[in-house]
Amino acid sequence: METLTNLSKQLASGTDLESAQIEAATEALTQAEVSADEKMAFLSALAEKGETAIEVADFSSAFRERALNPGVQAWSDRAIDVVGTGGDHSGGFNISSMVVLTLAAAGVPAMKHGNRGMTSQCGSADLLTGLGVDLAAPPEKLQQAMEQLGFVFFFAPNYHPAFKHIVSVRKALAAEGKRTVFNILGPLINPGRPAHVLLGSFSEVWVPRLADALGALGVKSGLASHGVIEPGKGIDELTTATTNTVRGVGRLAHIDEVWSADKHGLVKSPFSDLVGGDLAANLKIVDAILDGNGPQGLVDTIVLNAAVAMWIVGRTSSVEEGLPRARELLVGGAVRQKISDTREFYN
Repeated sequence: METLTNLSKQLASGTDLESAQIEAATEALTQAEVSADEKMAFLSALAEKGETAIEVADFSSAFRERALNPGVQAWSDRAIDVVGTGGDHSGGFNISSMVVLTLAAAGVPAMKHGNRGMTSQCGSADLLTGLGVDLAAPPEKLQQAMEQLGFVFFFAPNYHPAFKHIVSVRKALAAEGKRTVFNILGPLINPGRPAHVLLGSFSEVWVPRLADALGALGVKSGLASHGVIEPGKGIDELTTATTNTVRGVGRLAHIDEVWSADKHGLVKSPFSDLVGGDLAANLKIVDAILDGNGPQGLVDTIVLNAAVAMWIVGRTSSVEEGLPRARELLVGGAVRQKISDTREFYN
């Protein structure tokens, strides 16, 4: 088996990795016996070369194979994940978490995979815990959640034991301001393997690569997107405050567009409408949204994403068709009831 040191030299020469080499690298990265220095050098060399879509897909496949199986295959073919890569440092609210609750209220199976905040004050795991989700729930309980609630949250550390010997290396590189392929893999290794994905990218450059990686992983239909706030600054979400670079996957592979709010009959909002805070602040924002008093741009953005997701899974024939339904669910009481049901279920 090739060593990480040899693979790092190959990457430094600008040569891409083959599938067998990525499997070997994954095995080495997950071993305690391989030194942190070797792992850091490899991950740095890969990032400096620039990961290709195929390399990302191969790494995703390798870590999917090492993930624990939550046993939700009965829903996977109809389910969607709404997720962002993180790492955009935009300070945005937990849009995707509210979208998942809206979709569950609409009867669209949703499987969210995420973690606590890494580059934000409040990650998806933090907010959903605050809304009643039990991060420690075993797979049997999550299967019941899919049946009774229509959505599930897979807390990443519970399902990826292979990451145990990589965490410290990631943190060390992050402290140096260096990103790694693991900043990209999270949204691609959902252990539930939903057939549909709405994926937000931290970088506009990465949108086509992530779309191609999703396609290589066999996603039936999906979108990769990035919201441009201003030149050089963006968000890993589809929003009404930004121009959105959008690339389709699978059934939607023909989509290669730039979307703005008015394309779907919505009003462009100030980005300040989308800003969140810590858990306490975000829970107050949730209450304001459900009471009909949330920032208009944030409400419209959640509605837009929910409508896009309904279109991705084939529930509607267009994004526009889903907008009124999503809005009614969000502010008409159905999402509030879904949160109440969630608290009762996990308690």
